[in-house]
Amino acid sequence: ITTPFSTAWFGPNANPVPEFTDATIPAKTTITLTGDYYFGHGDQTENGYAKIEFPLIPERVSFKVWSTILEHYQVTDLISTERNMQKGHTTGIANGDVYFQTRILLLKENINTPAFIVNTTLKTASGTNQQYERYFNTPGYYFDAEIGKSIHTKGSFINEIRGVVNFGFMCWETEKQSTQDDAPMYGGKIIIGNESWKLENSLSGYWGWMHTNIHYQSNYGDAPMVYNAKITKLCRNINYFAQYEYGIHDFPYHMVRLGVSFTMNKITPNYGSPTLKNSTEGL
Repeated sequence: ITTPFSTAWFGPNANPVPEFTDATIPAKTTITLTGDYYFGHGDQTENGYAKIEFPLIPERVSFKVWSTILEHYQVTDLISTERNMQKGHTTGIANGDVYFQTRILLLKENINTPAFIVNTTLKTASGTNQQYERYFNTPGYYFDAEIGKSIHTKGSFINEIRGVVNFGFMCWETEKQSTQDDAPMYGGKIIIGNESWKLENSLSGYWGWMHTNIHYQSNYGDAPMVYNAKITKLCRNINYFAQYEYGIHDFPYHMVRLGVSFTMNKITPNYGSPTLKNSTEGL
């Protein structure tokens, strides 16, 4: 029996719905560290997560790398059987795939036009414990675009409302006859806040072609949709945030995340740009 290569049949970090930003590229190297807790559907997972974004050209071009680290998981015997996990292995420790992304600002935001950013992302097959259905042992990639525009108000509690739209194309190989699964990506986000805090609400997902193909089972599980809520406390050069994710479809998990992000001048490429010197701190 071959387990479908879809997020509904693997651990929560195997092929998650990609996150998208607020359609901005930072001026300084930004590091993000989080602790994540997934629960639901007989799978309990705790893991660390690390991400670093280097602005090759401040606020215009960046290179980003991220990965799940030290994932500890425990599944029920029923889930182990459903996923066809080897030797009934129900608990263990794994490390995730590594993602590499290049981001380019094509259109700068101004009064009349939104920001337009394109991303190119490659997923490796470096995740461990693949035989226990934690990660795919195949590579993947996706291309997507972020479009964002802010409306500024005169309020003190909320002085900015920002909308972001994300769309793209995602692809990954499956083990069965090396079939390729393709999926359009989508997402929308509303951000409100001021210079001290911001609140994000987003809905996003992707739709794999195997989900409704008559040659594959109806519950193939490659059309996940998730809702995210994130609150961030903005400080001078370090931000603190809490996030909750709910799997609406084909992602049978809840996720709670606590994290920090901070900038580092010493590892920021410096081209003598006044944009870099005068930019704000943090994300």
